[in-house]
Amino acid sequence: MKLHVVSRYTFLLLASIIFIFPLYWMITGSFKTQVSIWAIPPEWFPSQFRLLNYVHIFSTTPAPLWMFNSVFTSLVTVVFVVIFSAMAGYAYAKKKFPGDKVLFFVVIATMMMPTQVTLVPLYILCRELGLIDSYLGVILPAIAFPFGVFIVRQFAKSIPDEIVESARIDGAGEIRLFATIVLPLLLPALGALSIFAFMHTWNDYLWQLIILQSKEKLTLPLGISTITYSENNVNYGYAMAGASLAAMPMIIFFLLLQRSFIKGITLGSVKG
Repeated sequence: MKLHVVSRYTFLLLASIIFIFPLYWMITGSFKTQVSIWAIPPEWFPSQFRLLNYVHIFSTTPAPLWMFNSVFTSLVTVVFVVIFSAMAGYAYAKKKFPGDKVLFFVVIATMMMPTQVTLVPLYILCRELGLIDSYLGVILPAIAFPFGVFIVRQFAKSIPDEIVESARIDGAGEIRLFATIVLPLLLPALGALSIFAFMHTWNDYLWQLIILQSKEKLTLPLGISTITYSENNVNYGYAMAGASLAAMPMIIFFLLLQRSFIKGITLGSVKG
């Protein structure tokens, strides 16, 4: 085996260990006591798998309700992000209209704007619309996802114009053309977009912290943070158990769509 091949696989192995180890430590730590977590030398593998941290979370908090809130808001956001991004991205890629480049530049510019810049005006808008402490207050701002428009637009540019024109010649209207011809071709990009949108909503801790107030409306990351701290002390057992619960849906969602994610990212970057 050539030296550069060995070096490449060695690098990939080390990189994999670096990325996987925090996840491993989090999951194993969720089965440890506070003393075991701080043990020196470190306890690399739990001597006993204790479910006390999980039992505490489920017995003292509405964790299933928090999980439902997170899954519901994330999935609904994904549906609308995919629909609107698919239509907007296709329009920017294949339609010519006055100001199309300027409008797309505005979309890209919003991606460069820090989230903190829009927090105050967005909160005032949601307050005036009566969206404070509601699911819509979480979902509606997350639907505006300019990165999704960018991904779909880059991918849609790779669709041959001949396919679109031949469908028009055959008498297909714009709605039928988009639904039956373009949309199936965009599926790899939409799969990748679904993962990004799901993770964005699931991990949007700061906005959800501002907009949600009642305990019953909290999402899982917010709910877990309320039980992690006790009398200014951090219980890392609870924190790791809660983080494991919060990471599980994202891992499952990624595994279900990983083929579309990889295909969408690679094709979009190569052909965009």
